[in-house]
Order: sequence, then C-alpha cells, then structure tokens
Amino acid sequence: MLIDFNQKEAVTIPGMHHGTGTMTAKMYMGKQGKIIPCTIHAGGSIGVHKHETSDDINYVLSGEGKAVCDGQEEFLSAGTCHICQKGSEHCIMNTGDTDLVLLTVVVER
Repeated sequence: MLIDFNQKEAVTIPGMHHGTGTMTAKMYMGKQGKIIPCTIHAGGSIGVHKHETSDDINYVLSGEGKAVCDGQEEFLSAGTCHICQKGSEHCIMNTGDTDLVLLTVVVER
C-alpha cells in the first residue's frame, strides 16, 4: 500500500488536547492505527492526554521540544524518538523558536 501525503490536505488544529498554539497535520487513518506527519508551531503544545488503546510513536525530524510521559521529562531534537505506550499519558511541547516537526505513528493494540 502506498500513502501519498503529497495528496493529503493539511489541517490546522488549535490547542490540541487543550494544549497551546497550533499544530498542522496530514493524517492517514486505518484500522490498525494512524500515520501523521505534523508540525507543532513555535510556542505550541499538545496537551496531556492518555493512550488507552494504542502506542504513540513520535520521531523528531527537526526542531526542539520536550515530552512529559507519566511524569518523566524527555528532551526532543532531530533524530530522537518519544514513545508513549498504551495506558500512559503524555504531552509534547515545542520549546524552540522554530517549528517542531514530527512523524507520528499511532499503533492500535
């Protein structure tokens, strides 16, 4: 299966999960999960939320940020990967002056 994100329309989401600022994302959603290239813009965040049925894998393509997963802080930069496992809760913040660009894969299990 080929997913062409060049053909997907980007959506802008303000205050994702009661976070701050905005993020932009293109989404593929299937029965087994989601693939989401996304950008958390400078000053933005994804608020605290729990993953009841899935693992959330966030690979950082560029920018700087911080994730807090079950109370543990993780600093994010290009080439790092934050994983929030099923049953855990987390948030992600852009701590830099530029966009935080992620490739997020949500795996249902």
